[in-house]
Amino acid sequence: MATKHDYSKDDIRKMVKEENVRFLRLMFTDVLGTLKNVEVPISQLDDLLDDKLMFDGSSIEGFVRIEESDMYLRPDLSTWMIFPWSSERGKIARVICGVYKTDGTPFEGDPRNNLIRVLDDMKKAGFTSFNIGPEPEFFLFKMDANGKPTLNLNDQGSYFDMAPLDLGGNCRRDIVLTLEEMGFDVEAAHHEVAPGQHEIDFKYADALNAADNIQTFKLVVKTIARKHGLYATFMPKPLSGINGSGMHLNMSLFHENGDAFYDENGELQLSEVAYNFMGGLIKHARSYTAICDPLVNSYKRLVPGYEAPVYVAWSGSNRSPLIRVPNARGLATRLELRSVDPTANPYLAIAAVLESGMDGLRNKIKAPKSIDRNIYRMNAEERKENDIVNLPDNLHNAVKDLSTDKVLEQALGSKLFNSFITAKNIEYNSYRTQVSEWETNQYMDKY
Repeated sequence: MATKHDYSKDDIRKMVKEENVRFLRLMFTDVLGTLKNVEVPISQLDDLLDDKLMFDGSSIEGFVRIEESDMYLRPDLSTWMIFPWSSERGKIARVICGVYKTDGTPFEGDPRNNLIRVLDDMKKAGFTSFNIGPEPEFFLFKMDANGKPTLNLNDQGSYFDMAPLDLGGNCRRDIVLTLEEMGFDVEAAHHEVAPGQHEIDFKYADALNAADNIQTFKLVVKTIARKHGLYATFMPKPLSGINGSGMHLNMSLFHENGDAFYDENGELQLSEVAYNFMGGLIKHARSYTAICDPLVNSYKRLVPGYEAPVYVAWSGSNRSPLIRVPNARGLATRLELRSVDPTANPYLAIAAVLESGMDGLRNKIKAPKSIDRNIYRMNAEERKENDIVNLPDNLHNAVKDLSTDKVLEQALGSKLFNSFITAKNIEYNSYRTQVSEWETNQYMDKY
């Protein structure tokens, strides 16, 4: 996680002076998970610190209509950070902001505000924190002479390879060093299974900080890759025939006595809370898939044969189901959701899985029995006997399941829920009208 600081306004004024900060990037995230920023000169610092900075919300996807466009950006001072790659003409600092309406209330179309609301509901239910440890993967591609990404991979390495096969090693090392400079606690960095694919894992954090860290991480990866003449993409399946990129979410729920998922005397040393939370995750899996795997391309990754989950089940001992329970116990007891990909809006994805788990707790939903064999090797009849259903196989089906799920509507709030569904229906309908190279190669000569 990136280190959080309890900065005061005076602390920030002092740092601005000492570090020669000349520009401020005020960051927030739209409904599709795109990181947005309003860049202002340092002369606007006092207005920012006094919550007086406005912007036009009508230009942001899923925000507001033009007649109600004025919005305020309120900084979360604990997210203040000076970028290590700033220019010669002075440094650039960023701060993550909440979006507020002119009447001073949080704007319900801001995904970060929404996650704060869901976390408040969790606290009212008696829990102290929901921790997330993300494992984001990405590909590095070469760029052409015009700085545009090509489909040429930067190496032919594979899982845990060392140089010289892993030519992205220098770039990955630079990314790690930059992240550490920015306060991240990086736990592991290695080449992934596919050529050109990399993974960097950073320490878990509470849900809000984890979502902030994911957004910052993506920005750092893309920025540093460009310095190496490479293009970093979090697209789930950029190339056919090799593994896609996921972002497994390790999650744990805490109350005042420690990890709520751990029970020394429980089956597999898991508590009733863990089994009910998992029951909620299983029940709503097909619905939150649209949020956790939000692109047409996401479903090219969720196919058998490439290590990504396809079936709704859980296990403590194998990696083919949707949810895995890693071996660690005590304060490290956690559930790993393996379907999520790195294009997910982290604020929405975390809100969706938390609300699904909380529904399991509220309604004492029992998790099905664990599946401790390779589901990919089961036939359809065996899967049916074990009550294993498939995840949606395309964005259209995922959005259809999401649109009827009242728990997920509660997780996002009606404004974000409707904006997300509308945007995704437009995306899928646009995709449907395109004719792919596969179709012309497959059919043109035959018919």
